[in-house]
Amino acid sequence: MAVSVLPQKKQALEMNPVERLMAATAADMARVNDLILQRAQSHVDMVPELARYLIDSGGKRLRPMLTVAAALLFGGGKGHAINFAAAVEFMHNATLLHDDVVDESDMRRGKPAARMVWGNKASILVGDFLLGQAFMMMVETGDIAALGVLSAASAVMAEGEVFQLAKTGDLETSAEDYAEVIRAKTAILFEAACKVGAMSGGADEAGCEALALYGLELGNAFQLVDDALDYGGESGALGKNVGDDLREGKMTLPVILALQAASESERSLIAAALGNEDASDLEVHQVVAIFNRYDTLRRTLDKAQDHASAAIAALASLPDSEMKTILAEVVDHSVGRAS
Repeated sequence: MAVSVLPQKKQALEMNPVERLMAATAADMARVNDLILQRAQSHVDMVPELARYLIDSGGKRLRPMLTVAAALLFGGGKGHAINFAAAVEFMHNATLLHDDVVDESDMRRGKPAARMVWGNKASILVGDFLLGQAFMMMVETGDIAALGVLSAASAVMAEGEVFQLAKTGDLETSAEDYAEVIRAKTAILFEAACKVGAMSGGADEAGCEALALYGLELGNAFQLVDDALDYGGESGALGKNVGDDLREGKMTLPVILALQAASESERSLIAAALGNEDASDLEVHQVVAIFNRYDTLRRTLDKAQDHASAAIAALASLPDSEMKTILAEVVDHSVGRAS
């Protein structure tokens, strides 16, 4: 007797694009997760404790999933995508540990930031441990070209952090400055994750560049949405406090656009709250009211949609496949978080 596939098809249709991506990459991501847990081990007890605290804290591991998905899109290659995906996740988590120290953040993914539990020194040093493990996993593949892509991304990410630090609280920060910060801090790792996945999957140069552009534009869109949600989301969904970016003095696009359009008194109100870690909820709400007056959150999301469209367009030259469809839908889903 034939087995009906209708329930499976119905279940697939009910999943959102990220869930479909998770299902499509599940087998390889199980290997990635095993490798992540293995390489987070250390004879120094605090290292695995702190690393596991962050690794197990609920992130969807989108970046390593994109590495695996890119490899599968081109046939899977020799299996190096597993090492690269784990390395990408370690690079990302190292950045989170370092970011929380630099930003003096109290929360990460809805939990106390690791620095609040183990302190700043331990967070920095375990972040360094994760970076070291990431590069060891890259070297073990013997793929020098892919190692070069991820190494270059690591350097650019550090530059982005320094540039953002230099621009903290700078009322003259331009939209172009902001675009450079998010490209370096966020989009470059998306780009590298997708490119090394394509490389390990056996893609030709055109295929690698298509996935690299897809990742870059997705990363830009992803960060723009995050920056809008910091003022228009809810703490539980964000995994941090609404208005944290304002209190930390981050010159994100909603702030920059508002400062360009605001009156002198409105600029003074924004400036008073910007970088003030003790800014009250009322002060944050007053700043958000200014953003709404000049429509800066919608304009930020419009910019995110432009990058999302560019990400989907980057896939156009590739042969049609289920994975290509999922990757395109992941872009729309990522931008749709703000709706």
